[in-house]
Amino acid sequence: MRTTADRIRHALSFEIIALFIVTPAGAWAFGVPIHDIGVVAIISATIATGWNYLYNLVFDHALMRFNGTVRKTIAMRVAHATLFEAGLLIVLLPFIAWYLGIGLIEALMMDISFALFYLIYAFIFNWVYDLVFPLPAPQTEIS
Repeated sequence: MRTTADRIRHALSFEIIALFIVTPAGAWAFGVPIHDIGVVAIISATIATGWNYLYNLVFDHALMRFNGTVRKTIAMRVAHATLFEAGLLIVLLPFIAWYLGIGLIEALMMDISFALFYLIYAFIFNWVYDLVFPLPAPQTEIS
């Protein structure tokens, strides 16, 4: 299992790197002023950071309980990223609609676009993170 410090490093680095990509790309793609997308991105990232920490903690505990390890197959990585983004989409939709003064359908399309970006980004980021910061070797008890 990862330490609390490692989980915090993971969550913060995930969101900071994403902000540098998604803010200018979102402003360009949706024709929304960069400061408005920036506010949406920062608020969303703040919510997502907390969700990221909690979600990964619960997901890892579930993996450990059911599989005896937190190592992920490609299928598990796809499920991990998809479930993360689905939960976040539900939470962020009302905020995006309210802040940008747009309808729920338009906010949903925008949120889905962001979710698709983050789905791919999360898959790649988490894989690279696991390569750069490998899981600690499993500890065995000595009798």
